[in-house]
Amino acid sequence: MHKNLGNYFPFTGVLILKIKYRRNISCGYSYSLLAFFGITSLWVIYLQQQGLSLVEIGWCESIFHLTSFLFEVPSGLLADRFSYRANLFVSRLMAILSAVLLLISHDFWLDVISFVISALSYNLQSGTLEALLYDSLKLDQQSNRYPQVISWTNVIIEFADASGVILAGLFVHWHFGLVYVIEILVSLLALISVSLLKEPSKRATEEQSAQPADQSLWQLLQLSWRTLRDVPLLRNLMIFQALFDGFCTTYYFYFQSLMDNQHFAGWLISTLLAISAMINIAVMKAAPWLQRKVSKRQLVLGLSLALTGLLLLNWLGQLTIYLLVFLLTTGLTSLNEPIFSSYYNDLIDSTQRATLLSVANLLFSLIMIMLFPLTGWLLEKFSFAATFGLYGGCLLLILLTILRSAVPAKG
Repeated sequence: MHKNLGNYFPFTGVLILKIKYRRNISCGYSYSLLAFFGITSLWVIYLQQQGLSLVEIGWCESIFHLTSFLFEVPSGLLADRFSYRANLFVSRLMAILSAVLLLISHDFWLDVISFVISALSYNLQSGTLEALLYDSLKLDQQSNRYPQVISWTNVIIEFADASGVILAGLFVHWHFGLVYVIEILVSLLALISVSLLKEPSKRATEEQSAQPADQSLWQLLQLSWRTLRDVPLLRNLMIFQALFDGFCTTYYFYFQSLMDNQHFAGWLISTLLAISAMINIAVMKAAPWLQRKVSKRQLVLGLSLALTGLLLLNWLGQLTIYLLVFLLTTGLTSLNEPIFSSYYNDLIDSTQRATLLSVANLLFSLIMIMLFPLTGWLLEKFSFAATFGLYGGCLLLILLTILRSAVPAKG
């Protein structure tokens, strides 16, 4: 009789762990829906309407990523060393504060402070939810489900982001500040989802991975550095993704300035973003299939060539081309995210997962610190076509050099 106690008590058996942590997946889905509701995604248009120049907007985003660069790894270390739930809870509180500041701001420096707080919110969240979900599945001995779970998570994030930004498009020419009121309300709801999450036991995951659970923050940082140094595939994939996402993100946000300058109606912006969302969800669902059928080298090569070709098309200088490039680059980003998240988690141990996922985001921030203000300056000096066409030429040279030397022949 006593041999079966593990089925009923949390201290002695695996079955109770399955019951305890299974709920984290559904709670993670609900958190993703609320935390990534993209109601404030049209912030470039909002700041333009507040009177900021493209250069000032570029500096706001650059400062956002500089803050992210400085605090990305410490936030991941805190999640690995202490609590995933605490990181997510404080993240939503900071998102609320950032929205309040942008809502009341009529000053560039107050906008900057809002972006700093928003970056801290992003830091505390990035990589944390993914690590929590992976460790929950691992404790349930279901880590093989992670590609499907992260695929669905990214579909939900894409749906939430698209729903929010489509709604925001309707506010562009009518009480645009209301989008930040909605952001505050949605973030409050996200706090409820965080409260329902169960923190995965670090000791249990450490027993499965043979890593010590009581490491200091400095030891975790050293371990992460050694992993990046000794696993060149992981390091090179992170560098590639940072470059790739940097160009796609810059195009996405500065395309908003093009829509504003071309006087797109609110309904047209919402329709365009709805089409983009449908494309993104379709490619996200295709990601697990591609991972099974195509090697890492082939995927990286295909993604890089596709992005390079799309950016080079901007030289044609036609609005129809800009629209096509916008839709397809956002689709490439959506395909890129679940594929690389799965690659990283296959290469990273549980005790340093959030830390090293934060390193990947740190590299992205480093690219954006330089790229975003530079793009704002180029757009004011030259044209949209010349700026992104030039980026296409540069990307062709940079990515082909990296691919030739960094990506192994076998996936």
